[in-house]
Amino acid sequence: MEHFVVSARKYRPQTFKDVVGQQAITNTLLNAIENNHLAQALLFTGPRGVGKTTCARILAKMINSDGSETEDEDFAFNIFELDAASNNSVDDIRSLTDQVRIPPQVGKYKVYIIDEVHMLSQAAFNAFLKTLEEPPKHCIFILATTEKHKIIPTILSRCQIFDFKRITVKDAKEYLKYIAQEQGINAEDDALHIIAQKADGAMRDALSIFDRVVSFSGKELTRQAVTENLNVLDYETYFNSTDLILENKIPELLIQFNHTLSKGFDGHHFIAGLASHFRDLLVCQNEQTIELLEVGEDTKAKYLEQSRKAPHDFLIRGIELANDCDLKYKSSKNQRLLVELCLMQLASITFDGEKKNSKHYIIPPSYFKAKGITPIPVDLEKAKVKSATAQNQTEEKSNDNDTVDKPITADPPKPVLDLKKDQRTSGLSLKSIRAKKEHQIRQMEVVIDVDDLPTEDFTEEQFHTTWNNYIAQLHKKGEKIMASILEMGEPTLNGTDIQLEFPNDTLRVELERAQYPLMEFLRKTLQNFNLKLDISVNEEISKKYAFTTQEKYEKLKEKNASIEVLRKTFGLDI
Repeated sequence: MEHFVVSARKYRPQTFKDVVGQQAITNTLLNAIENNHLAQALLFTGPRGVGKTTCARILAKMINSDGSETEDEDFAFNIFELDAASNNSVDDIRSLTDQVRIPPQVGKYKVYIIDEVHMLSQAAFNAFLKTLEEPPKHCIFILATTEKHKIIPTILSRCQIFDFKRITVKDAKEYLKYIAQEQGINAEDDALHIIAQKADGAMRDALSIFDRVVSFSGKELTRQAVTENLNVLDYETYFNSTDLILENKIPELLIQFNHTLSKGFDGHHFIAGLASHFRDLLVCQNEQTIELLEVGEDTKAKYLEQSRKAPHDFLIRGIELANDCDLKYKSSKNQRLLVELCLMQLASITFDGEKKNSKHYIIPPSYFKAKGITPIPVDLEKAKVKSATAQNQTEEKSNDNDTVDKPITADPPKPVLDLKKDQRTSGLSLKSIRAKKEHQIRQMEVVIDVDDLPTEDFTEEQFHTTWNNYIAQLHKKGEKIMASILEMGEPTLNGTDIQLEFPNDTLRVELERAQYPLMEFLRKTLQNFNLKLDISVNEEISKKYAFTTQEKYEKLKEKNASIEVLRKTFGLDI
């Protein structure tokens, strides 16, 4: 069997032109070599797999090259690589400094590449300081590390620092495309893009993933093969989820999420990916930001198509909900439920159910639908005009009454509620409470004027039973004061008018404030919307409540006859 060489080694760059995604650094090093302006201590820092060690080897080879050597000359005698992860003691550094004094046998420079230099011990760093600051003319040190913050400042101050950046998805994809062509592999653009994204800016990781996927799929590298092998969520999952959310299909959405979980993905990964998907859709809605979308051409076309169906406000709200779920995920005790609730909220953003449809109706459309009646929406502009006209007519009548008494033949027009008016007040202020009561009164008046509401007959016994049932409900809710007020007066019926008498205005005002739930209960239970409440004050009743001492005793005796036995036994006076 022929020996297999991994792509990361087989396609390791041999010149600065072959290095991917580090043009700024390679150009700087080339200019430094050409102008003889190269520092003797260099520090290459950056993430893994971005070309630090590769650039160090290319640099070491170039500074020793004078054009007369053979093409395969690698100057092995002049380049020394030290792995600081395993050679991090003081003795190792002392051995290195002893070798520094010996000039090169071939070429001009001896190059020392110290990889993972941050692993050196504190004592080793201190032993290396003097040599690093004043090395011999024939010696150049190239330090490489992924964690610059672990290197002591005295070392950093003696080095020329080059910060390597992550390889962009675009650059990684183009290099993978080149390697696929070299190996005769037919690779889909989206498949290479997924590999580049999965590598997270590391070219070495991208090449390792590429080798693994090629071993799985052979000469045909498809997006489906990549997603299956890498166990990543495909774009189609998020496209389908977004379609279900926009169509308000909550059951299908939850089933799809369950199917995603069954594949081995966790909810955190799914919801974070959904937030990123919404972000990409938002990016597609503006021509200036389309370039921020890092996907293949085929997938970009799908994003543009779905972005036309997704409203801007929906995407903003969707990102907020998904991001909030992402933040709460780790601290949640029921993580699956958290994600499912988030998905249901997302699917409800664009939901246009009965509550939203009925904003122009005082009575819900479901009532009219049951009765076979077509509801008539309120014309807001006409309502405003009608309200203003009614107010002017009321003022004119009021002025006429001040000069001469004239009989009023028609009821004054009722004010119409302006649904667009938005007056924000504190929920605890008297103004807000008054506004709420006026709103309830207007709603009741409009409901009473509707001819098609039920007006079924009922007996007086049914009325008293319903009245007592409402009082019992108040007791259960803990509203003892209102229950006592209603028990205080015995209601009488005069047709559909409910008449109540109270001994003072305080009780009358309290009942007027709480009459709306009472009347709603009575009307719905008795199926008669013509019922009205008439509350009056009778001072004669008030006098009856001024009991004498003897009357108080008689009342107590009615409730408990044993009190008379107690009085006689001990000879008590009243």
